[in-house]
Amino acid sequence: MARDSFVTHLACGLTGEQFASDVLQRVSSAGKPLLVRYDLAAIAQAVRREQLTQREPSIWRYRELLPLPLDQAPISLGELMTPLLSLPAETADLKLGQVLVKDESRLPTGSFKARGLVMAVNMAALFGVRAMAIPTNGNAGAAMAAYCARAGIAVHCFCPSDTPTANLREIALHGATLHRVDGMIDDCGKLVAAGEREGKWFSCATLREPYRIEGKKTMGLELAEQLGWQLPDAIFYPTGGGTGLIGMWKAFAELAALGWIAGKMPRMYAIQAAGCAPIVRAFDQNERFATRWEQAETVAHGIRVPAALGDFLILDAVRESGGAALAVSEQEIRTAWQDSAKRDGVLMCPEGAATLAGLRIAHTRGLVAPGERVVLFNCASAYKYDLPDIYSAT
Repeated sequence: MARDSFVTHLACGLTGEQFASDVLQRVSSAGKPLLVRYDLAAIAQAVRREQLTQREPSIWRYRELLPLPLDQAPISLGELMTPLLSLPAETADLKLGQVLVKDESRLPTGSFKARGLVMAVNMAALFGVRAMAIPTNGNAGAAMAAYCARAGIAVHCFCPSDTPTANLREIALHGATLHRVDGMIDDCGKLVAAGEREGKWFSCATLREPYRIEGKKTMGLELAEQLGWQLPDAIFYPTGGGTGLIGMWKAFAELAALGWIAGKMPRMYAIQAAGCAPIVRAFDQNERFATRWEQAETVAHGIRVPAALGDFLILDAVRESGGAALAVSEQEIRTAWQDSAKRDGVLMCPEGAATLAGLRIAHTRGLVAPGERVVLFNCASAYKYDLPDIYSAT
């Protein structure tokens, strides 16, 4: 008889304290993120990596490494594998072996938030949740609204008042109740938490439930498979709450334990805007935890996160990998945004452009070597943002 899943338990990311996986959980007793743990030895016996190519090209090809029971049909909007695009002009300029962009704009709702939210909504539905809420800078709310619409779950999205209009309209079109807040995303989070305490909904705030990270983990699983189970030398990731960076680092550890990858892990670079860089400050000061960034401001709304619950997990991954946390200026973001489109034909979102700006800083500092292969993450469609007005009519 097939197993329901290979999940064994949940564990606190800070203390290691274990929690049951068969009931709805939030954070650990220490108030820190819970991580899903699997019976990796049993997975190694159940599936070989070569079998994956016979499955549909979606995040669901990795079912054994995901928490949704194997006999449960997923609530899905078609989460296909996203392509790796080359930046040949940038590769030549920096004398690197290859600069690749993993283009997450191809996912449902146009951003990588679909990966995390499809998993969180599936698991919430499995546990009987009927209402959910999320603090969001836009893309996460749009993704949750879409999946909750499909699942028949009521949803409330709390957004900063200056969230891009395209995101607000998208959230509303999916039928979510939209709350605009005069403040930052962590101010929105306080309202979501208060409502959860009152029993109004289940909070799906970043890392305040265990499953968004499992969906984001598939970025690392896909990347390894797409590169022939040879990981890149470095990964540059736009970092706000950091779920994807933490998830990829978790994915690489699980793949290594399965024997599906071997050798050196990639250096992880957490890229933040200079106007909101709590992780960079903690990294530079050799701190384990980050303090809140006051008066946060950046055109890259998705990484405007003044405080991250998983700060220590981000910093652990960066340090263990030999990477760094780097801050980029608004001008560097805008220049990279325009350059990637004009020189290589890849129109990134501002957060994606921030990773290119981060790569350029890393190159200047000697943090990447000639001939290395690096991967940047473009986390959303540029069309969900106000594009720079630089045209001149003739």
